[in-house]
Amino acid sequence: MGDFRTLLAYVKKYWPSSVLYLVFNALSVIFALFSFTMVIPFLRVLFNPEKLVKTLEPWAFNSRVLIHNLNYYLSQVIVNQGAVKALMFISIMVIVASLLKNGFFYLGRYVMASVRNGVVRDLMRDLYHKIVSLPIGFFNEERKGNILTRITNDTTEVREAVEAVHNLLFRDPVSILFFTFYLFYLSVGMTIFVLIFLPIVGYVIVTIAQNLKRRSYEVQQSLGTIVAQTEETITGLRIIKGFNAESKIIKKFEDLIFSLYKLMKKVERRVFLSHPLSEFLGTIVVIVIMFFGGSMILSGKTALTSEAFIAYLVVFSQLITPVKALTKSYYILQKGMASMKRIKEVLSVENPIKEKPDARSIKEFKAAIELRNVHFSYGDKEVLTNINMSIPHGSMVAIVGESGAGKSTLVDLIPRFYDVTKGAIFIDGNDIRNLKIKDLRGLFGIVNQQPILFNDTIENNITIGVDSYTEEDLIRAARIANAYDFIMEKPGGFKEIVGEGGNKLSGGQKQRISIARAVLKNPPILILDEATSSLDTESEKLVQDALNKLMKNRTSIVIAHRLSTVRNADMIYVIQKGQIIEQGTHEQLIALGGYYKKLVDMQSLA
Repeated sequence: MGDFRTLLAYVKKYWPSSVLYLVFNALSVIFALFSFTMVIPFLRVLFNPEKLVKTLEPWAFNSRVLIHNLNYYLSQVIVNQGAVKALMFISIMVIVASLLKNGFFYLGRYVMASVRNGVVRDLMRDLYHKIVSLPIGFFNEERKGNILTRITNDTTEVREAVEAVHNLLFRDPVSILFFTFYLFYLSVGMTIFVLIFLPIVGYVIVTIAQNLKRRSYEVQQSLGTIVAQTEETITGLRIIKGFNAESKIIKKFEDLIFSLYKLMKKVERRVFLSHPLSEFLGTIVVIVIMFFGGSMILSGKTALTSEAFIAYLVVFSQLITPVKALTKSYYILQKGMASMKRIKEVLSVENPIKEKPDARSIKEFKAAIELRNVHFSYGDKEVLTNINMSIPHGSMVAIVGESGAGKSTLVDLIPRFYDVTKGAIFIDGNDIRNLKIKDLRGLFGIVNQQPILFNDTIENNITIGVDSYTEEDLIRAARIANAYDFIMEKPGGFKEIVGEGGNKLSGGQKQRISIARAVLKNPPILILDEATSSLDTESEKLVQDALNKLMKNRTSIVIAHRLSTVRNADMIYVIQKGQIIEQGTHEQLIALGGYYKKLVDMQSLA
């Protein structure tokens, strides 16, 4: 029920359209019912012309008076103009009623388009907002394919469920209600007899649909795994081909799609069963009514006339349609609720990085960054232990150590990509957990080992973190980053599209775009996470020159693999297995003769 309530919360925003949907469908049913009631006078004109209505009753808003007076006017047409004219009159009325019935049906679907697609838009928007707001750690545990499937396939399933909800609550019950009332008007006894069978039909269908929601959930989970596998394959295609692993990766994918095939087969077979099953059960009920009603008429146990009985059968045949539609909507809703559950799993994830209601603003950095007794854990595994560090304003601090020592995790704590498990981090004496997150992150410029570019223009990649800038600002940032010359060589210049992940640029070019981004932002604190370690010698020289310009007159935190880049650092912290084991300047650490000197000797720098 929780997933259903979540869906209703999204639908509630569109209640005016939902009300219109109800009104239009009610009018459609009324005119459908009117066209079917014309069967009685039609048959009377053909077979019982002697049963003419000769008196007009005072008008009142009830079905008996309306039908009586309609028959009076029809009788007048027969008397004055003949039976053929009466048949023409009835035929025209049926055509008009049918036009109005289908017109209102279309208007109902017309307003439903706003609700269906509006809910999908809102879900996509909320999912995307949630994805952007969630901490980086969430995506270490959740595969991207599952996230992508939620924002595409699952929202599509929910769109179908939105209409199914309206059909279950408004359209089909209204149709069933109107038709049932009219059947009671024609014959109370026969209608009570009919209603005995409907719960049996409903019970059979609900029993078959019991595990449909669970199966649909499994299908969507399986689709997420397939999308993730496809994304990984495209990303790692160079490795797959280089290691001749095509057959292995194809076998893995085929196993996944075979599992999906079996699941989808089970789900669709249950869905496909709904129509023939309801059709068969409906046929049984119609035959039983024909036998029961026909027996009563032949034996004289009912006042129902033969033409009224035919009208009863016609109207009941129309009652079967919304009953079948109700079962189909139930199946669709079950599938949609499985997808809603998956969407809700993301929307309900609690973001551990919370901003306090009374968080303080910070616009500049003046004194120092301090890490005091900092511990950090991924789940039960402690990654950083008792880290104490001071980074004075205007200094360059380097963090070095073996891969997996915790260097990147350490710097990710400072802009609150993660929160410390124990201890605290202070900027100018303020615990960063007491600061506004946007203001805090506004103090930092970040250049990663693997430059992150978006499938957009060079200009938009450089300016992604800046709201206002001039063309001169953009050119200056590109020049400082040693990127201006290669940008101008591109056909589109700054308007050149870089491709997915920047795949139209070389590694060095991508890194210089990243540096230009940091230059344009002009942050007081710079984080460089092994920014040159993946580059060739020529590119490294250009990037290092750009970094030196960028770090000038800034506070810099540098994670370095190549120790030649940090020899001039004001302080070097050496980390091993999540702990600081040495600290000092390059000369001091060499003199100490410890782990840092060992690293330097290995790189032949001493």
